[in-house]
Amino acid sequence: MTDSPRPVPGNRPLVPSRRTLLGAAIGGAVAAGLPQLAGPAAAASWQQRWAPSARTDKLAAFESIEDDRADSHTSASPHIFAEGDNYRFNMHMVDRDTSTDRQRHEVTGMRSPAGGSYLQWKQGESWRVTYSMYIPSTLRATTTFTHIMQMKQPGTGSAPIIVQSLRRVDGAQTIELKIFEQDILVGRTALTPLHNSWVDVDFQLKIGNGTSGTVRWILRKGGTTLIDAQKTGVDTFLAERVRPKWGIYRSLGDTSDSLRDCHMLLTNMRGYQLV
Repeated sequence: MTDSPRPVPGNRPLVPSRRTLLGAAIGGAVAAGLPQLAGPAAAASWQQRWAPSARTDKLAAFESIEDDRADSHTSASPHIFAEGDNYRFNMHMVDRDTSTDRQRHEVTGMRSPAGGSYLQWKQGESWRVTYSMYIPSTLRATTTFTHIMQMKQPGTGSAPIIVQSLRRVDGAQTIELKIFEQDILVGRTALTPLHNSWVDVDFQLKIGNGTSGTVRWILRKGGTTLIDAQKTGVDTFLAERVRPKWGIYRSLGDTSDSLRDCHMLLTNMRGYQLV
């Protein structure tokens, strides 16, 4: 039996308890038992900077919202919204981005407190985000890009720094994390066992130019570690700052007949800085 993402009117959504989430730190203290980035930074501690509630903060938790920027499907708006304790991203086959060969419904950045100033990830700093995601079987890996998380420099026209993607590899559905510009694979694991269930994500980033960056990516399901991968000595900075993005951003050029109306849920989103 899979975990149900559907809320019950008048009650809390049927979301399994995420109190054992990798990112469940208490207050601003160190998240006990959480793995640290490799190297000298391991002596420092993760301090919580962001802990939005979908139920109370809604979309004010994010720096900006990119919901149907081209007004391609206004009758289905909003495509991004809070649903109980979850953030929900709906994608329909008719949705189009301003570049009509692709689709995009994403949120960007982290506001703390909700509606207040956004957190800025700067060169030389180490940041971490943890959350749980629900990927239904309708959100499939594709032969062209399907990104569900990105790290980018703010503004238009720049390539991603890091992408978490659903990709077909030799026909199989996988989920992977890549350093985009250098085409460095951090890690990859099968997507099908993740479908229709809650998966815990732990993403850690040391922001560095040239060879001074570090990336660590952990996925867990039901207490079982599916992947724990790390790359050091990599470039994780473009200019100004790094800004996280979450949502569904996919190409329409898929050749595996995998595109469907779909959605994704995120919950218990947390952000930490290493200090």
